[in-house]
Amino acid sequence: MTSHRKHLVRDFNHFITCYICKGYLIKPTTVTECLHTFCKSCIVQHFEDSNDCPRCGIQVHETNPLEMLRLDNTLEEVIFKLVPGLREKEQQQEVEFWRRNKSKESPDEDGPICKEARVDEEDDVKGGGDYHRSDPQIAICLDCLLNNGQMGENIVKGLMKKCIRCSTRVTVGTIKKFLSLKLKLPSSFELDVLCNGEIMGKDHTMEFIYMTRWRLRGENGYPMVLEYRPRIDFG
Repeated sequence: MTSHRKHLVRDFNHFITCYICKGYLIKPTTVTECLHTFCKSCIVQHFEDSNDCPRCGIQVHETNPLEMLRLDNTLEEVIFKLVPGLREKEQQQEVEFWRRNKSKESPDEDGPICKEARVDEEDDVKGGGDYHRSDPQIAICLDCLLNNGQMGENIVKGLMKKCIRCSTRVTVGTIKKFLSLKLKLPSSFELDVLCNGEIMGKDHTMEFIYMTRWRLRGENGYPMVLEYRPRIDFG
């Protein structure tokens, strides 16, 4: 009769721990150039000072290594199954982080931000159902950015209510749909969404932008500002 060896979590530690912090991988994020994986917060912080992979030393990107990162949701699920209680611990820490951030943004419980629109309540955007209703929320200010003579400025206007609150998992693509609905733009009309003057990719989540483009510039304590404009084709 064949005996089966019982594997312990530590047998897999080499595959599920972060090279930078030495802890279990939290939101495991892979560098697409070399396929090394780290905690998202660890590798994002590392790329603030370096363009090289911390493990193998390869140059990830000449100017913007953050564009070469991809979340590994499958690995995240494997780690949560291997390590009892890890998922619950991280969810609680995430909720506490965004609760602290919310209190900084709006000291008054019923402040003006809370009275504004919510992206996840727009049925035409979410397609029905409670879209990320239980997720941590983030306050965002949507500013219209127009230059004199820019194409499309006659139909792209500022919103009556610029401040919104939405899930931290909402993507730029969803924000664009929200803006198109509110501004009644033609279906073929394209928008750019920017943070600190940099165009954001459609798959970037609000959490990713907050952590990599907003919080690290010392702007925490205020609603995150995203600007939008007619798409500029650089050809």
